Formats: sequence, C-alpha cells, structure tokens
Amino acid sequence: MNDSRKWLALFFVAGLGWLVYLLAPILMPFAVAATLAYLGDPLVDRLETLRYKNFRLNRTLSVVTVFFGISIGATAILLVIIPTIEYQIGEFIDKLPSYLQWLNKSVIPSLQKYLGKGIRPIKTDQLIGMVRGYWQDGSAVTENLLQSVSHSGALILGWLMNLVLIPVITFYLLRDWDDLVVRVHDLFPRRMAGTVGRLAAEADTVLGAFLRGQFYVMLALGLIYSIGLLLIGLDLALPIGMTAGLISFVPYMGAVVGIGMACIAAMLQFQDGMYLVSVLIVFAIGHSLESMLLTPWLVGNKIGLHPVAVIFAVLAGGQLFGFLGVLLALPAASVVMVLLRHIHERYTFSGFYSNGSNL
Repeated sequence: MNDSRKWLALFFVAGLGWLVYLLAPILMPFAVAATLAYLGDPLVDRLETLRYKNFRLNRTLSVVTVFFGISIGATAILLVIIPTIEYQIGEFIDKLPSYLQWLNKSVIPSLQKYLGKGIRPIKTDQLIGMVRGYWQDGSAVTENLLQSVSHSGALILGWLMNLVLIPVITFYLLRDWDDLVVRVHDLFPRRMAGTVGRLAAEADTVLGAFLRGQFYVMLALGLIYSIGLLLIGLDLALPIGMTAGLISFVPYMGAVVGIGMACIAAMLQFQDGMYLVSVLIVFAIGHSLESMLLTPWLVGNKIGLHPVAVIFAVLAGGQLFGFLGVLLALPAASVVMVLLRHIHERYTFSGFYSNGSNL
C-alpha cells in the first residue's frame, strides 16, 4: 500500500509538471500575480492590525491601500528613471563618433601590432548610422509596430490581456491569501499536518528572505552602483548601474557584468586607464556593502543556495518553461532545498544510516 501511494505521488508530480509545461504560455500572469500577492501580503497584514480609536482597515481596504501606494511609487520611479536612462543613452550615441575615432587611431593600431593584421578598423559611418537608425528613427519604429499589430493581432491582444489580468488577479489573490493558505493546509491528512506545517513555515521563511529581501538588495545595489558611477562622471551611469543591480540575484553576475560594461564605457568616454580604477572602486564598495550590510540585514542566511545551484536553476527553468521558468526558478529551488534538508534530516536519524555498516 505504501509503495502504491509513493508511485501515485510520483505520477501526480510528473503529471503536474507536464501540465505546467503545456500551460506555460497562459500561466505567466498568474505566476506574476501570485508573486506580487506574496510580496504584498505581509504589508496588508500589518495594515489590518493598525487601529485608530474604533476604526481599523478591513482586508479589502488594506489591499486597496497597498495597491494605491505601490502604483504611485512605481509610477514616480518610472517617470524619473526612464527619461534619465533615455537621455544618458542619447548623449552616449551623440558622442559615439569621437569614441570610435579614438578607437581607430589609438587602440586598433596597438592591437594590430601585437595580435596581427587580422584586426581591422571599425567602419565608423556604418556603425553610427545603424545605431542612430535603431535609436532615433521614430517613424520606422512606429511603422514596425503597426505592422506587428496588423500581422500579429492575437499576440498583441494576448499581451494587453496579461497587462489587464495581472493587477486583477493580484487583487483577488491578495484579498483571499490567508484563506487560501488555510484551505490548502486543511487538504493534507491530519497525520501529516504537523510536518507539512513545519515545512511550509520553513519554506515561507526561505521564500520571504529571497523574494522580499533579494528584491530590496537588487534595488539598493542598483542605486549604489548608479550613484557611484555618476560621481565619477560616467555618461551611462544609470543604465549600467541599474542593470548590474537587477541581475545581482545571480551571485557575482551583477558585479562582473557591471564592471565589464562600466570599464568599456569609461575607456570610450575618458580614454584614460586611470578611470578604470575608479570603476573598480565603485563596484568594490557596492560588493562590500552587499556582503557585509545589505544581504545580512535584508536577506539573512535563510536561503543558502550555492552560486552554481542558482545558475543551474535559472538556466534549467528557462530551458524547460521559458521566461515563466526563469521567474519561478529560484523560488522553486528554495522550496526544493527545504525538502532536501528535511529528507537529509530523516535519513541521518534513520536505522539505515546508523546501522548501514552492518549490511
């Protein structure tokens, strides 16, 4: 009987994975909404506990308040960041001819001297024309957009539906989140309720540390890198700094990518190797603050995923389920880690482990 139950559970998990694979294209808004609801639930719970005399917010009003605050904050950030990034990229493109001219006169001859004549000068006019065509030709962008709408109307409609569905689904999940958790817990057999509750609490701690803490770390690093690069005068400070911060959920990748982009931008802009030292100092300060202050304070030591495991989880999730897999890879890996800890604990206390030498 026990073996049949194990096989039934195995088939159920395999079938669920296959179903997720088949429904991945339509599960995206639900996954995003569930993530947003999970992130916002503690704040809604906190608002529900606040009282002023005989007045207190119910669950629905708390959700509406959180939604309104997040919307205002996100809109304000986008109104500041997007125009600034657009301006900095535009400034870089305007100065690109002088950068390329410096490369052809100073860098390319040195590379040809040491690496051979196979390295050819950059075709400045052609490259500048292509970059400006993609960045500044608004009519071509509009024309391509109209053609995409006419030829892929279903695709555009699907994106619009997702944009509408995400806030709607998030609202209902956030409003009923506590009830959903209780109902799921009640589905498990009573003899397993204690173990399931303990594992769920540990998984919630791990997921909360990752999703909430790591999100704040990413934003903080993006600001630190952007401000540091701005102080040394780099034209592309904001796009490079925010990119490095937002991909820092993969250990060391944010710093490596950020240093690479910033060094290239600094050499093109300043044409002086001493500025590379300033770039390295900025990222060294950011990495030190991350390891000594931000991660211990905002994330803690609850996750414990090895960097190789993080990279594998992201790549495997993307390969199996596309962007949905990338979105859910690390949360799923965190839950799997909790289960593996539980299995390891049971194994080390089992008779098979302690009496294995008698076999």
